Amino acid sequence: MIELTGRQQRIVDIVQESAPITGDQIADRLSLSKPTIRADLSLLVMTGYLSAKPKVGYFLGRAMTASERYMTEMSDIKVKDVQSVPVVVYGHTTIHEAVVTLFLEDVGTLLVISTEGALIGIISRKDLLKVTLGDQDIREIPVSLMMTREPHMISVSPEDSVIDAVGKMVFHEIDSLPVIKRETNELVGRISKTTIVRVLYAAFDSVHHEE
Repeated sequence: MIELTGRQQRIVDIVQESAPITGDQIADRLSLSKPTIRADLSLLVMTGYLSAKPKVGYFLGRAMTASERYMTEMSDIKVKDVQSVPVVVYGHTTIHEAVVTLFLEDVGTLLVISTEGALIGIISRKDLLKVTLGDQDIREIPVSLMMTREPHMISVSPEDSVIDAVGKMVFHEIDSLPVIKRETNELVGRISKTTIVRVLYAAFDSVHHEE
């Protein structure tokens, strides 16, 4: 299989996103004239990356392997498309209340927010277990004393790709990530390994049904 130039790969990506699409429309998306990309289109059709139907436009060809289509599909999925509602507590919430919330909601991590809704910390099942096993009054201790704070919190933004989220989970060996708006630090969601597995399977199933 030939190695595509940057422009040719961009053409394939555009067709992947918008097929059927005409040559004129592809040229417009690239801010180029159609004659400029005519040779690229011809090459992509001849090598099977694209297929063309007269008066209809260009479609994705059969030359892309299943793994390439799978990775393309995955990279197109944003965190905001699959994030779930976060389970939250406030900084003044007691450890006892946090433990109750953890088990009622059946999650491994609680996200700690300010009264304005900004993420200020994370407290895990392991953190709560440590303090409950100690000789302390968990009905008096606020989670703000035990939570993980910046810069040790790992998070993603709604516009990050699911692949970005997977990379952070694997690298940092964690089961879930808070989703925050970078500009305001506002907590808007949560993404977990369970969600990731569902997304991976759905993308895999979609690609292999095209075979």
